[in-house]
Amino acid sequence: MDQDDMASFFSATTSVVGDRATVLVTGEVDMSTADRMFQAATGEGTRAATLDLRAVTFFDSAAIHTLLRLAERFPTTLEVIPSAQVRRVLDISGLSGQPWLVKPD
Repeated sequence: MDQDDMASFFSATTSVVGDRATVLVTGEVDMSTADRMFQAATGEGTRAATLDLRAVTFFDSAAIHTLLRLAERFPTTLEVIPSAQVRRVLDISGLSGQPWLVKPD
C-alpha cells in the first residue's frame, strides 16, 4: 500500500504524578507531530518524563531530534519505552545505548 493511501494518525496523552509526566504516544511521530510530543512531555513543573512509544508506528529524524531535546531537558530523569519500529530507528541511528532507553525484558 502506498503511504499516501494510509491515513496519518498521532496522539500524545499526558498524565502527571508529582513532577513526572508520562506521555502515551500513538501513531506516527514525524516533523508535523514531533513538537506536540515535546510539548506533551514538558508541561509546567515537570522535572521528569516517561515516553511510552510502544504504540508508535513511524519515527523519523524529527522524532529523533525531539528525543535528544528531551534528553537535554531531563538529563537524568528521561525514560523512553520504544516500540519495535522506534527501537530499530534508534539502533540504526546509533542511539540504542542511551541511558534513557528502556531495555526490553
